[in-house]
Amino acid sequence: MVLYEYPFNESIRTMLRLEHLFDRLGQLIARDTPLDHHFALVTIFEIMDVSSRADLKADLLKDLERHKSQLMAFRGKPGVAEAVLDEVIGRIDHAFNGLNNVQGKAGAALTGNEWLMSIRSRISIPGGTCEFDLPAYYTWQQLLPVRRRNDLVQWTQTLMPMAEALQVLLSLLRDSGAPHKVAATNGQFQQSLAAGRVYQLLRMRIDPSLGFIPEISGHRLMISIRLMRQDEEGRLKLSQQDVGFELTLCA
Repeated sequence: MVLYEYPFNESIRTMLRLEHLFDRLGQLIARDTPLDHHFALVTIFEIMDVSSRADLKADLLKDLERHKSQLMAFRGKPGVAEAVLDEVIGRIDHAFNGLNNVQGKAGAALTGNEWLMSIRSRISIPGGTCEFDLPAYYTWQQLLPVRRRNDLVQWTQTLMPMAEALQVLLSLLRDSGAPHKVAATNGQFQQSLAAGRVYQLLRMRIDPSLGFIPEISGHRLMISIRLMRQDEEGRLKLSQQDVGFELTLCA
């Protein structure tokens, strides 16, 4: 099954983008080629750009605190697994303390590295990091993979507390929804959302062998999913089939 996720607000949209970038960064750093490590640096700079919003860190800390308060209210209640509850609260505390101890925005410590910033200033220019433009960077790319990897790990240390906070928050959000089976009629599905409940994330799983591309839209009152297929020229066309899939709404 292929999973598609759709955020209902800008905050969750930013968190999903950062999660995507951190996942990519982890895969690229683990590889050995200079090209992979070049794109690992590109990803570090993208994370810095996405997380440059002034209130992002404060929002993540506030969300962690809110989740902790909600979970603390379950202490001592019948049917609650205290060990599991303590483990989740411990993860929240660890993520909160790690992020709270980071000075400034994510990657702020890297802005003082003139060598990295010289690469950042040219990396968005097509071909701007050729050896004749940045000979010092080209020399770094010729180092042994383990040396380059150690440098990359060191440069990402100040980003990791944000990655941990995102992982905890998105895990809690995803666990808040219960999956259920639904069906699209003539390729279309619509569902009204319960009044008074604010959903933040839609998750959809569908069999990839069906070959459908979902177009998802939604707001606080309604969600809509159109199942599309690509023709030979790459244009998307609405399917006329009745199709079943799994839907999860997370609040």
